Amino acid sequence: MIRRATVDDASRIAEILVFTKRMNYRRIFQNDKVSFGEIQVYPIAREYMENPGKLEDIWVYDDEFVKGVLHIAGDRIEELYVDHFFENRGIGGKLMAFAIEQNCRYLWVLEKNEDARRFYERYGFAPTGEKRLEEGTTEYIVEMKR
Repeated sequence: MIRRATVDDASRIAEILVFTKRMNYRRIFQNDKVSFGEIQVYPIAREYMENPGKLEDIWVYDDEFVKGVLHIAGDRIEELYVDHFFENRGIGGKLMAFAIEQNCRYLWVLEKNEDARRFYERYGFAPTGEKRLEEGTTEYIVEMKR
């Protein structure tokens, strides 16, 4: 089921964010200092626990335990991640369908993250031609709209 995130989900959300970002972005950014030094589970979980308002726009896919995370801001998908161990089981699709039901119309994705771009295209999102540098990096993010 998809439900709003709670403080009790903080450590699981942080775990999914950290490990999924490492799996997907390390090959793009090639920066182990960030991947293994700056991005850590405990500080992210603590941030959610100390500031529960940050969980307000976060939804989780909970099937016995949290397996996926969706962050929505207005009509934009901010983040969508599925735990690596549960990929290709339809969880991402269910989170996308939920986001679309919530009237999400656009998102930004790393230009080099081809798997994510193909995933979003399957749900009707297409590149708009807009792109910008990802803050603090030399990599571009591209806008996709539905």
